[in-house]
Amino acid sequence: MAKNSKKYEDALKLVDREKAYGIQDAVNVVKQTATANFDETVEMAARLGIDPKKADQQIRGAVVLPHGTGKTQSVIVFAKGEKAKEAEAAGADVVGEEDLINRVSQGWMDFDVVVATPDMMAQVGKLGRVLGPKGLMPNPKTGTVTFDVTKAVEEIKAGKVEYRADKTGNIHVPLGKASFSENQLEENFRAMMDVLVKAKPAAAKGTYIRNVSIAATMGPGVKINTNEF
Repeated sequence: MAKNSKKYEDALKLVDREKAYGIQDAVNVVKQTATANFDETVEMAARLGIDPKKADQQIRGAVVLPHGTGKTQSVIVFAKGEKAKEAEAAGADVVGEEDLINRVSQGWMDFDVVVATPDMMAQVGKLGRVLGPKGLMPNPKTGTVTFDVTKAVEEIKAGKVEYRADKTGNIHVPLGKASFSENQLEENFRAMMDVLVKAKPAAAKGTYIRNVSIAATMGPGVKINTNEF
């Protein structure tokens, strides 16, 4: 633990905690703080001026980041007939119907994203208690309940990420890996910010984007100047 603590303390010295950085400078600093012996994930954290308890202020969706996240997502698809064939052709890792529902209900969870065609949702709904707590239940808002399984699978494989405000109005999203170029991380950040700004609920009062920071897995947060957004 002492070794990790020393690295964190060294990383902390690189960050001016009182400063709100422009995104280019912030990315530069975060890359410098990523000194772990693995390729750290760079994550964005945003605090929004919303009341998630109110139905008209819940924020949830998905965005295809220009440069992906650096992680290949494992996708399973609940579909039948031609749609099952389309999902397989698009690169889905596992495709099935009742057989796959039974497999998941028995505890198999070796996947990152779940897609389902609308006609399968009645059966997939049985998995609510298994998938729901892990945030894996297919949802039309994130494009994971659809007959266009080809588009859904291809977008996920290309780096589509889901975002959802938690009960305190915070959102956490991976922007890529520390090994990404500064330009790649900046463009992914701007794509995510653009989506968040457009998702502002009409009922939200006061300042909407309250606070945004980015950080590497083992590093300190770097506050972003959000004035331009």
